[in-house]
Amino acid sequence: MQSNPAFSEEKLLKGTTTIGMVLKDGVVLATERRATAGNLIANKSTQKLFKIDQNIGMTVAGLVGDAQLLARYLRAEVSLYRLRRSAPLSAEGAATLLANILSGNRMFPYYAWLILGGVDSAGGHVFSVDPAGGSIEDRYVSVGSGSTFAYGLLEEGYSRDLNVSDGVDLAIRGLTVAMKRDSASGDGYTIHTITSREYREFSEEEINKRLKALKIPLPPVLA
Repeated sequence: MQSNPAFSEEKLLKGTTTIGMVLKDGVVLATERRATAGNLIANKSTQKLFKIDQNIGMTVAGLVGDAQLLARYLRAEVSLYRLRRSAPLSAEGAATLLANILSGNRMFPYYAWLILGGVDSAGGHVFSVDPAGGSIEDRYVSVGSGSTFAYGLLEEGYSRDLNVSDGVDLAIRGLTVAMKRDSASGDGYTIHTITSREYREFSEEEINKRLKALKIPLPPVLA
């Protein structure tokens, strides 16, 4: 994730690894925590995963400022929808809204690539939403400079039969592989799960227990 405004478009996706997956009983969203400014590690606890509503979350790759602004915009609009309709916005509706926000700002584009995940009456959904406002639904998505490495593991390990707990472990393994090979990704894990029952944000203690069970070393900052 970029924290320095001196950047070029071709560097947009450098600096993060984000993952979104649809499982048979819900959705998993996961990111690492490093923010970079060129070769400098600017921050080791950057928020790249935002809870938007009780049924919707969003990961971000790109500029920190744009990511935070888009999260605020989307959260406000989704809250207004719930207030007016007395019902939550669907995941597809939220993805379309986010795409419209991005595509409607062409003169001063947002330099961010997002994964929107959610659960609604139709089940679980994950959308890749690009900076130009394109929105594509898939079963699993990875975005950022470490996505190539994460995809290598997801392609092998993902199955429609996996449950959310299995998906959390797979996301941890995918992020771990990315952090080992991508210098712009690192410094820990952020993981959220969404089911028809709850939106859950995993604590560091819960993640550390899973790391130990998977025989993955704890991040240096947590060891």
